[in-house]
Amino acid sequence: MKIGPFETDVLMDIAVRPPMVFVEGKGSWLIDQRGKRYLDFIQGWAVNCLGHCPPEIAETIATQARRLISPSAAFFNDAAIGLAQRLTGLSGLERVFLASSGAEANEGAIKLARKWGSLNRDGAWQIVTFVDAFHGRTLATMSASGKAGWDRLFEPKVPGFPKATLNDLDSVRGLIGRETVAIMVEPIQGESGVVMAEDEFLRALRRLCDEHGLLLIFDEVQTGVGRTGRLFAAEHAQVRPDIMTLGKGLGGGVPLSALLASERASCFEHGDQGGTYCGNPLMAAVGSAVLDRVSQPAFLEGVCTRGQQLARRLDELVARHRLAGERGRGLLRALDLGRPCAARVVDCARDLAPEGLLVNAPRPHLLRLMPALNIESDAIDRMVELLDGVLTTTLNQ
Repeated sequence: MKIGPFETDVLMDIAVRPPMVFVEGKGSWLIDQRGKRYLDFIQGWAVNCLGHCPPEIAETIATQARRLISPSAAFFNDAAIGLAQRLTGLSGLERVFLASSGAEANEGAIKLARKWGSLNRDGAWQIVTFVDAFHGRTLATMSASGKAGWDRLFEPKVPGFPKATLNDLDSVRGLIGRETVAIMVEPIQGESGVVMAEDEFLRALRRLCDEHGLLLIFDEVQTGVGRTGRLFAAEHAQVRPDIMTLGKGLGGGVPLSALLASERASCFEHGDQGGTYCGNPLMAAVGSAVLDRVSQPAFLEGVCTRGQQLARRLDELVARHRLAGERGRGLLRALDLGRPCAARVVDCARDLAPEGLLVNAPRPHLLRLMPALNIESDAIDRMVELLDGVLTTTLNQ
């Protein structure tokens, strides 16, 4: 396909992509090759926590690039140590492994739990995960996920991930056996349509793990770093996991993730874990800059305020268009249309003129909204105005 001067066929055809090429971004807006602006409520699937091209990230990259980019993962560097110290201090988990993607962090969590089981639970290796969960696209993380249709891809899968039902403690309890080493859960299942694990359910998982001597793993790749109005979603339930993974918002747009573990669970030996870019100082410096902003109480209060505004305005759309409802926490929200027209809404919103709107449809009847955490009040109002018009058109077709 040729889009303006761009020959897109050089890229592997791995997804359906609309005929536009983004060339610039600022805050809540993206600009394509024609100069058209789009109000972005996807933000790289919750990656750009400070919006597009925030000055603090651009300046941090420029400064760090003049100092040190990559000395090799075989050596310590000050930026990686600095970020790890910030993460341990904020999370209460004592050890950190820095990586490049959420899938890589989750793969590391799986490996760490299995290593721990080999040392502490007579070789136990199975990890209970959940139907509709999403943990990444490596073979192990796809196997751990419960995404519909993935059970038929890239066979044979990695064994050892029995699936429970979210918010059903009996379904979890029924899967625990001699070979179980851990339970792995997302506080909010983003890919399934912003489905929340109830706070009491997460507390019950903590008690269940303590009762059976298991590790509790929280996948906070999407929910972590302020997305729900707390720095970590686990804080809402006042639960401390043994292992936690972060990604997406941690880098504010650059490839950065982290595997955090308690001292008790941190059992990797030399050679067990690594990676060419683990602890890369350029990325680590950005992570610290992001935390400088996002970890501030006033910033998190702002996320809560904007989340409440977004929920209130979405409720107005629910009432006006007789939709099924809205849900979520902080600035991770879903709008349930009550009918399988989400893909059409996404297309119509994107194609609006003169300004487009970018929203995501994780399910045929659902829209997912993941704006920048520092989104302006008027940008939320503008999104509702645009979406209102799209819903008026599409729901009457």
